[in-house]
Amino acid sequence: MDTQAKPLTGLLVIAMEQAVAAPTCSMRLADAGARVIKIERREGDFARGYDRAAKGQSSYFVWLNRGKESVTIDLRDDADRALLERLIARADVFIQNFAPGAMQRAGLGSATLREKHPRLITVDISGYGEQGEYASMKAYDLLVQAESGLCSVTGRAEGPGRVGVSLCDVACGMNAHAAVLEALIARSITGRGAGIAVSLFDGMADLMNVPLLFQEGTGAAPARIGLAHPSICPYGAFATADASLVLISIQNEREWGRLCSVFLQQPDLPSRPGFTLNVDRVANRAEVDAHVGRTFATLTREACAARLREADIAYGFVNEVSDLARHPALRRLPVHTPAGTVEVAAPAAIFAGIERSYGPVPALGEHDAQVRAEFLAPAPG
Repeated sequence: MDTQAKPLTGLLVIAMEQAVAAPTCSMRLADAGARVIKIERREGDFARGYDRAAKGQSSYFVWLNRGKESVTIDLRDDADRALLERLIARADVFIQNFAPGAMQRAGLGSATLREKHPRLITVDISGYGEQGEYASMKAYDLLVQAESGLCSVTGRAEGPGRVGVSLCDVACGMNAHAAVLEALIARSITGRGAGIAVSLFDGMADLMNVPLLFQEGTGAAPARIGLAHPSICPYGAFATADASLVLISIQNEREWGRLCSVFLQQPDLPSRPGFTLNVDRVANRAEVDAHVGRTFATLTREACAARLREADIAYGFVNEVSDLARHPALRRLPVHTPAGTVEVAAPAAIFAGIERSYGPVPALGEHDAQVRAEFLAPAPG
């Protein structure tokens, strides 16, 4: 395997960040070789205290902060302020997700910084953007899930539900990461940096385009139907004889025919009224699902899987998190932390022929002395 230099080696990223969205962006930059100096308050990124699940440390913090240096700064302290200004002066990218307006009030607004440092790429991450009546609203992941309508299309018919991971935060961080890479490419051509603004709400609104267009086109939002699909039938989870749940996805009439002939062993079923075309089955969902479910209920999980494979039907098991931990497709990444090595799920992207190394998770203020000595040292000569 090749251990060549990572593509962002030599870039300096200063991240005044906390929680999830901004750390998601800066972690991906660190993974690609950028030097990321994470600026924390004296008490630290509050995500350090979310839980104690990862060897006594926060699972969120361990997941999102590998490969970074931690420096504590108090903007009210003149020496700390001078350090931050020196860091930004040498930075390629400056990321911040403090409250809207906080950096401007501190004299560190993104437009001001780019005027002083034309090659700088600034990234402002917010909840609802920087203008409009929602700009000053506090925004955390679940709040944005609710405000964006995501909760209304998630869960069972009985009521809305929360997506069980910080989807709005992560989507925002990944959008910011992609935008930074675009800005770096543009800077290599023009020599100038860029101002990037990304909000949690905009990121989730983008992902909500299908329900939004469905609502505006039909006058009704997609139905909230748990593990089923609002526009396709059968597409959902069915209980087996040994109390497992198997989820199947029928995408076209050819697959429906194979499910009927091979799995259900009822080749004439597609000619039955209410069972013919997908639109008929969606309108007749309760009867179709009940009919399909009766066959699942007579078979074990493994017998269902074997028959579905024979029919070439897309299927999956509805797993618990404990099942994920031993899933044959799960790749693990050992990450060094102050409390020992933690095995996280590996980054999704795999680069052919390249074996990447990943940095450790920093203790709070671990790099204070080193960074102060480096950036506050008098200029040579």
